[in-house]
Amino acid sequence: MCRATSAARGFPDESVIVLRQRCQVTGVSLFAFISELCPNRQVTGAGDGRAGSSRAGSSGVDEGERDEEIAARVSLAVAAKASAENFPVALRVLPKRYRAHLTALYGFARLVDDIGDEPLPGMPGSAPPEQVTATRLRLLDELQEDVRRIYAGEEPRVAAIRELGRTVRETGVPAQPLLDLIQANRQDQLVTRYARYRDLEDYCTLSANPVGQVVLYIMDAATPERIAASDLVCTALQVIEHTQDVAEDLAGGRVYLPKQDMDAYQVTEADLAEPTASKRVRELIRFEADRAARALDEGSPLVGTLKGMARLAIAGYVSGGRATLKAIEAGGYDVLRSTPRPGKADTLAMMARCYVKGR
Repeated sequence: MCRATSAARGFPDESVIVLRQRCQVTGVSLFAFISELCPNRQVTGAGDGRAGSSRAGSSGVDEGERDEEIAARVSLAVAAKASAENFPVALRVLPKRYRAHLTALYGFARLVDDIGDEPLPGMPGSAPPEQVTATRLRLLDELQEDVRRIYAGEEPRVAAIRELGRTVRETGVPAQPLLDLIQANRQDQLVTRYARYRDLEDYCTLSANPVGQVVLYIMDAATPERIAASDLVCTALQVIEHTQDVAEDLAGGRVYLPKQDMDAYQVTEADLAEPTASKRVRELIRFEADRAARALDEGSPLVGTLKGMARLAIAGYVSGGRATLKAIEAGGYDVLRSTPRPGKADTLAMMARCYVKGR
């Protein structure tokens, strides 16, 4: 049995008891999970080029070792998939050295998220929730151990983490933001509701703010003042995403709308499960979106402190949030009927204005 307490940033004040297996870093289970993320294994290596083959060849490599090597290659595909799906439009035009490091960051963040959300290899659908939670926590322990290897001067076992290690060495990214992202996903396994907006902000210090901090290090632009502004931007972006994805989050068993706000607008979880949003729900969503917009505006002068590609990248993040807010408004704040998605034209136009004005 392991105890998670308020010593871990972002957790509730009271202790949480979680039944779980002993924390073991086995490697194989993490590899198995990564392999399951890409079951078609369309990843070719330096060998005979037959992606997905686990049969021992003339080299004498046994089946288990070959499976681990394939899984390691697939973990790079996870990073590539993350870059293709999640990169803001602006980041696609950055120089190769920035894109390589940002790909490593997004690959790591995507892998952390998938450990918390994707089906677990070999876990039956009838498995009790506490067993599923314990397994996810153990996988996160293994991933954290691999991150620690980077800073101990050791070779990480997972290929995606080795790519992250190159970024750490070349840009000086500290360990804490990476460990915070893992801690945020631990919290996701234990906490599915938030009483107050302040509680949600605390969660964002783990789940969102570290991404902006790492980006600033990659851009060689990290200062205490910029990190403080970046934290405002990233918290706003996270809240915007939760506001946009209310129906999807509820289907996954989570509600990120603060209970205090829901009570103020007389909205229940049953209301959030409806196919379309009622007037009260739309008013609540508007309130959440407006608050996020103010936070985004407060942090956006960060753009004006930057130059060149760093300015372009951060303008891309800010404009992505603003374009999503515009899409939410254009949909009448009904995020239950469909998930609002910003158009590329809106995002690019807002990015240009943000870049020129510096906010």
